Amino acid sequence: MNKRIVIYSSAVNLIAIIAFAISMLFRFNNASYFASMFIAFSFVPMMCGYAYFSERKCRLAGFVSVAFAAVYAAIVLLVYFTQLTTVRLNALTQQAAELLDFQQCGLFFNYDLLGYALMASATFFAGLTVDAQTKADKLLKCLLMVHGIFFVSCLILPMFGLFKADSPDWIGVAVLEFWCMYFSPVSILSCLHFSRCVE
Repeated sequence: MNKRIVIYSSAVNLIAIIAFAISMLFRFNNASYFASMFIAFSFVPMMCGYAYFSERKCRLAGFVSVAFAAVYAAIVLLVYFTQLTTVRLNALTQQAAELLDFQQCGLFFNYDLLGYALMASATFFAGLTVDAQTKADKLLKCLLMVHGIFFVSCLILPMFGLFKADSPDWIGVAVLEFWCMYFSPVSILSCLHFSRCVE
């Protein structure tokens, strides 16, 4: 049962990432928010899998990964649920829109970046739990740990005000599409990794 949960979670994560990438390409913002919620929903059990199947000497890194994943999910789910409910269904004042509307790169946009900084931290610590015996696991470990580098950019760059609502849309889309291409193999390799784990 435990093995199936993490395998299915990895598969859902991949599907959600693909849906997110497609919705971003076609500028379906609400669809991208919805897909992002399922990235978060599936990411938490996926990180739990790394903690559960880790060796005793790496167990703490797995627990840290789960903690960061849970906080990431809480933040981004709050952001995207707000976009699909309060922002989409209500006529907001200009000041409220500047704070709540993700597209205006205000408070909730910055919360989202904080969430992804924590996601990056979670993957870094998950990478520490992988006992890389195969080429696939070596690649997985590398991808997870290198993804941790995004922690710095997602945490620090918003503090310098580099993200503005009047920035060209294509830049944000290109960055997110790159992330999708990077993280899709993580989901696939996670699925393969968990399929080889012994309970």
